[in-house]
Formats: sequence, C-alpha cells, structure tokens
Amino acid sequence: MPCQASTRPYTGPMKRLSRLRRALAPRPEGERPAGPPAGGPPAPVTPPPVVPPAPSGVLVDPSVPRGMVIAGAWSWRILVIVAVVAVFVWLVVQLRIIVIPFMVALLVSALLVPFSSWLQRHRWPRWLAVVVTLVGTITIVTGLVYAVVVQVRDGWPDLRDRSIDAYDDLKQVLLDSPLHVTDAQLNGYLGDALQTLQQDSAPLLRGALSVGTTVGHVGAGLVLTLFATIFVLVGGRDIWGWFVRIFPQGARVPVDGAGRAGWTTLTNFVKVQIFVAAVDAIGIGAGAFFLGLPLVVPVTIGVFLGAFVPVVGAVVTGAVAVLIALVYNGWVVAVAMLAVVIIVQQLEGHFLQPFVMGSAVKVHPLAVVFGVAAGALLAGIPGALFAVPVLAVVHEVVDHLAGGRWRTEPGAPATTPAPPLVETAGADTDA
Repeated sequence: MPCQASTRPYTGPMKRLSRLRRALAPRPEGERPAGPPAGGPPAPVTPPPVVPPAPSGVLVDPSVPRGMVIAGAWSWRILVIVAVVAVFVWLVVQLRIIVIPFMVALLVSALLVPFSSWLQRHRWPRWLAVVVTLVGTITIVTGLVYAVVVQVRDGWPDLRDRSIDAYDDLKQVLLDSPLHVTDAQLNGYLGDALQTLQQDSAPLLRGALSVGTTVGHVGAGLVLTLFATIFVLVGGRDIWGWFVRIFPQGARVPVDGAGRAGWTTLTNFVKVQIFVAAVDAIGIGAGAFFLGLPLVVPVTIGVFLGAFVPVVGAVVTGAVAVLIALVYNGWVVAVAMLAVVIIVQQLEGHFLQPFVMGSAVKVHPLAVVFGVAAGALLAGIPGALFAVPVLAVVHEVVDHLAGGRWRTEPGAPATTPAPPLVETAGADTDA
C-alpha cells in the first residue's frame, strides 16, 4: 500500500510526456495527420508539388525551361546528323574518280541485269548471257556515238557559216532598230553575256572536268565502269550477300530487305527514264524532221541523252533544237519548233512524269528540282545526273526500314533474330 501511493502522483505527467513525444516524432512519408474529432469538418489536405522528372543521367538546372531542354537535346542530335552527312558528301567528292564510275556501273547494271536474268531463265549459260548483254549494249552505244559524230562532222562547216550570218543579220537589225544601239554597246553586251555564262556554268564544267581532266582519268573511269558492270552482272548476288553478312545477325533481314527495295526502285527508275527519254526524243526528232531541220539525228540523240537529267536536260536540248531551226530556217520555223518542244514537254510533265515516273520514283517534283540543283552545285553534271536516282533509292530504303515492312517479308522470323541473307525466288530484282 505505501508503494502504490508513492507512484500515483507521477502517472499523469508521464502520460502527458508520452503524448507530447508522439506528437513531435517525425511521421513516415505519405502518412496523413490525425483528423479532427468525430463530427467536425475535415482537415484540408495540401497535395505535394508535381515536379517533372529530369532525363535519366542528365543534370538539369531547375531555372532552365523544359522546352529549352528539349530543344537543346534535338539541336545537338541534328547537328551530329548534319556533320555525318557533310563528311560523307565530302568523301564522295574527294573520291569522285572512283565513286562516279561505280554509280554509272550501277545505273547500267540496273538496266542490263533484267535482260541478263531473262536470258539465264531461258537456259542460256551465265557467261554467254553476260557477254551477249555487254556486247549488245556496247554496240548500240557505239553506233549512236558514231552517228552523232558523222552528222556533226559533215554539217559543222555549214552550221558555222550560217551561225555567223545569223549573228550578223541580228546585229544589223539591232543597229537599225529604234533602240539606237551602237556597235560598241553590242560588243560589250555580248562580252558581258559570255562572261556571265562562263561564271554560271563554272560549277557544271568543273564537275564534268574533275571526273577526267586527262585522257588517263577518262580511260581509268571507263575501265572501272566496265569492270564494275561485269562483276555486278556475274556475281551481284554474292557481292550483296557478303555485304549483308557484315552486319549483326539481328540486322541482316532489315538491311537485305531495304537493299532489295532500293535496287527495285533503281531498276524501275532506269526503265521508266529510258521510256520517257525515248518519247521526248521521238517527239522532238519527228518535229525537226517534218520542219526540214538539218542535223535531225544529233538533235534526236541529244534530246534522248539530255532527258536523263530531269527538268534541266530537256530544256537545254530543246533550246538547241530551236536555235538550229532559227539559224537554218528563220524565225517562223524556229517558233514552230519551239511549239513542238513545248507540246512534248507538256506531255511529259502532265502525263508521263505523274503517271509513269510517279509509280517508279516516289519523290515529290519539288524535291526533284532542288535535288538536281544541289547535285549540280556539288558535283556538276554528274551530280545532276545522279541526284534523282539517289533521292529515290534513299527514300525507298528509309521508308522500308521505318515502315517495318521487313517484318512481314518472306523468310523474316517473327520473334527470333534475322537469319543470314534471305534469298528470293525472282531474279529480276537481284543485283
């Protein structure tokens, strides 16, 4: 009894001290404080501030807006891509003596591989099909060049004399006109025009001459083109298989599918471009023949070859035909020849290009124009020639990879890594 009486006075203070300690003790995160007594209004709850998470491994200053962080992340990646593309273009320009023959060989092979494959499917030996294809192509090209050389050589003296007479007549008309132009002014205008033409055409001529500034360079380029074409015709499938096997196992099916899609696009481009060039050449050549123009064969072949440079080539070769008509037959026939050129170009621009070329080269016409201009600026005439096929192939490869079409191709596994090179049954689209 005395012991119980001695401890009773300390019970109340000890309980109050325990409650105070529990009230001051830190609560675990997310635990809500004790609510008000039953029946009272609920206590307001303040949600914690929402802080957007920073990218993993990146220290972000809280004072920098998040939009600026995203813009900066995109900016340096774009700069890296542009730098890689610039280095690649620089290497191509530096190695143009090797790159240009190889690209010419690819274009020629894209035209010849279907014919060689057709002969092989009809039980021709491979070596015989390749020999017949190459010899036939060389014979046709040699015949066209010979016809142009003979026609120009026979008609050059007359063309020179008539050009001088036409210039003298035009000069006299300008001197007698109400414009009161003097002989010195005409000579000055002519000199300025020639100087401007030389300056504007310098990039094109530089690109053309840089391919072969000497006979040795031209010969080396022809030999490289011939050898590359032969090897693509003979063992293109094996070469492509070796290239695909360089990549990791899981990337072989996408790379193989993208390469085949690009090759199909290149083959279609060459076929359709030859058809379009033939239509232009036949239309303008027939107009020149019925109007009685000389040098019909060189004009027709020039239009055919010029049509391989989209937009620019057809305009230049058509202007040459009009100029020949003006020199030989006067301004009336020149106007008629200009009408023929315009009609043929309108037929190409509104029918052949959208319906025929559009199915083979899925590139917007605006991209074609700027691509040709950029190619001419970077590499002259070869750049203008290869701009459209390069754009078409790159577009098809990127579309094939980004669209994931390789996942549904025959031979592509559904859940396992890609096997080695996938063989296709058709031979028309194989290099």
